[in-house]
Amino acid sequence: MTVAVYPGTFDPITNGHLDVVTRAAKLFDKIIIGVYEKSDKHLVFTTEERVDSAKRAVANLSNVEVKAFSGLAVDFAKQEKAQVMIRGLRMNADFEKEFEMALMNRKLSP
Repeated sequence: MTVAVYPGTFDPITNGHLDVVTRAAKLFDKIIIGVYEKSDKHLVFTTEERVDSAKRAVANLSNVEVKAFSGLAVDFAKQEKAQVMIRGLRMNADFEKEFEMALMNRKLSP
């Protein structure tokens, strides 16, 4: 079984997020949306509100779960026994940032 995590603040969950998770749900056996509890960002919604909103948004996807997490995304992936971490890209600049994070995650969890 291939498990993937999709970490983020989801403040709020957007159509872009839903597009990514809907596409990913066709590729992986199980997806866990990880709603990051504490962030440096100024958050509009509480963790509970963000989790509830995400759960409602993906209710039609039977292989998708939503959980809150804190700490590093790579540790959350390990905890959930995920083999894949899903990330979305909006523009080319996102790729460079995400590539750097992927390299660091690989060092932390080879």
